[in-house]
Amino acid sequence: MMTKKQKKVLIRIIVSTVLLVGLEIVFRFVEVNPYIRLALYLIPYFVIGYDILKKAGKGILNRQVLDENFLMAVATIGAIALQEYREGVAVMLFYQIGEFFQSYAVGKSRRNISDLMDIRPDYANLEMDGEVTKVEPDEVAIGGVIHVYPGEKIPIDGIVTEGESTLHTAALTGESVPRRVIAGDEVISGCVNISGILKVRTTKEFGESTVSKILDLVENAGSKKSRSENFITKFAKYYTPAVCIGALILALIVPTILLLMKQEVSYGDWIYRGLTFLVISCPCALVISIPLTFFAGIGGASKAGVLIKGSNYLEALSKVRTVLFDKTGTVTQGVFEVVGIHHNEMENQKLLEYVALIEGRSTHPIAKSIVEAYGGSLDFDRVTDLKEISGQGVAALVDGTAVAAGNARLMDALGVPYISCHHPGTIVHVAIDNKYAGHILISDILKPTSKEAMRGLRAAGVRKLVMLTGDMETVAKAVCEELGADDFCSDLLPEGKVEKVEAYLHMQNKGETLAFVGDGINDAPVLTRADIGIAMGALGSDAAIEAADVVLMDDDMLKVVQAKKIAIKCMRIVYENIVFALAVKALCLLLGALGIANMWLAIFADVGVMVIAVLNAIRALRVAKV
Repeated sequence: MMTKKQKKVLIRIIVSTVLLVGLEIVFRFVEVNPYIRLALYLIPYFVIGYDILKKAGKGILNRQVLDENFLMAVATIGAIALQEYREGVAVMLFYQIGEFFQSYAVGKSRRNISDLMDIRPDYANLEMDGEVTKVEPDEVAIGGVIHVYPGEKIPIDGIVTEGESTLHTAALTGESVPRRVIAGDEVISGCVNISGILKVRTTKEFGESTVSKILDLVENAGSKKSRSENFITKFAKYYTPAVCIGALILALIVPTILLLMKQEVSYGDWIYRGLTFLVISCPCALVISIPLTFFAGIGGASKAGVLIKGSNYLEALSKVRTVLFDKTGTVTQGVFEVVGIHHNEMENQKLLEYVALIEGRSTHPIAKSIVEAYGGSLDFDRVTDLKEISGQGVAALVDGTAVAAGNARLMDALGVPYISCHHPGTIVHVAIDNKYAGHILISDILKPTSKEAMRGLRAAGVRKLVMLTGDMETVAKAVCEELGADDFCSDLLPEGKVEKVEAYLHMQNKGETLAFVGDGINDAPVLTRADIGIAMGALGSDAAIEAADVVLMDDDMLKVVQAKKIAIKCMRIVYENIVFALAVKALCLLLGALGIANMWLAIFADVGVMVIAVLNAIRALRVAKV
């Protein structure tokens, strides 16, 4: 979809093209007075080029002379002055075609980001004195109760107090799988309520909500320039005046020197060479396509739920050769699960029932996993004399039978011989009537895509994959081997993770970067210390959005692979455009200086290269699934 401005430019391009082609046909059959011929050619010239001439004039008045508008104005006016009317109009026409392509590409990229901006809520339904009133989201204080009806966006982060529904999170995560919520669940702004009516008690102000932080992050991503962008800006700053001086030397000084050497010289030919040189030299392809590539890459990534805070981080991400990652919640699900019951003589379900009864009132994740594994209803009236033994476990009577569940220290304290487990994980030993009844093995299981993500990262050029965890060595070793990672570091406190990151940073080769991937809750120091901090599953996590350079809006490790591939593709397009533009420019400048290239080749060298570079840059918008 085109803007009004783009439609007007397109109409001018069509009108100017029709007029130019029409004049060419007429002049093949009809002889016309030279002055009338000039006047007729000036009609399509001004139709297509009046805005460029206007901008060039303003640039001269503002003492900002040497830009592409000035180059186009001088080159085309010069061509007309040399009676090369066709070339003068054609240069301006093709330049405007190139500008139209560039404008359309930027518009398409902006629309991609605008789709993300649709997550911004327009209002909130605030409950006050028993009545519901529509208000601006920033008018709702922390603790306010808002109603969210089907089809509406959740305007502010909060906790559901009444109702149940399904939420559509695609605008934030890039995934279409809906999420079920009930009373007591936390919800974040930007999600769309699909079915039921929800009452939500807000936990943040609108300005601190997830949707505000994400929008601010994406809107400001363009302000952080990459090295490639900075190079192009500096290059254009010195390149433009240099080629203007070169064109002047070619047009006036070289023929004057030849004349002094008593050689036959046509100033008209040399001025034409200088103008051709000027048109060829315009650095539009580089100045436009490089920032556009980064802009398109960031826009495409954001739609897929990968938020990159600036093109500098996109460039750094493409150079990542070492990835360090947290274990719990990053490569594992962060949810404990019973994975085995060993050395028991009674039925598994009966043993689980005993332990679930004495552990059932605990909020500890291990206790919850045992209750879930049992799956039946529990009558806690059957439990008496419940004792929690700090650092060891729990003991109680169940229907008068003594039951104890805990670690090896509890078994030692009770004088019950136990059997050690060689499997990695958390071991809950069980004693019934002071006799060993077996042990329950509990483990934090891998996410389904974690192994595939490791393979994907290696395929994307990562050489070293290292897991950092606070877990014991046996657990860490087993997870590392199952994943296919290169190494692991276990028993680490948060400061220990920072030290490990620093140690691996010193091992990096020049020009390579290191990324750390964490779940964003307690990894802020490590995310900040790494070259690239990647926070995954960061929906609602302030620490992640603040500390990380790349924010993944869900907890799938494959999103890390996708972020790396986006960065590689973006940088490949940038280098393709730089090499292509400079190579064509250099060749055409040489041909122009030697008088071999005419104005038509100059048009290709300028506008043609720009169009090809811009179309190539648009490819960064397309983000493939992994």
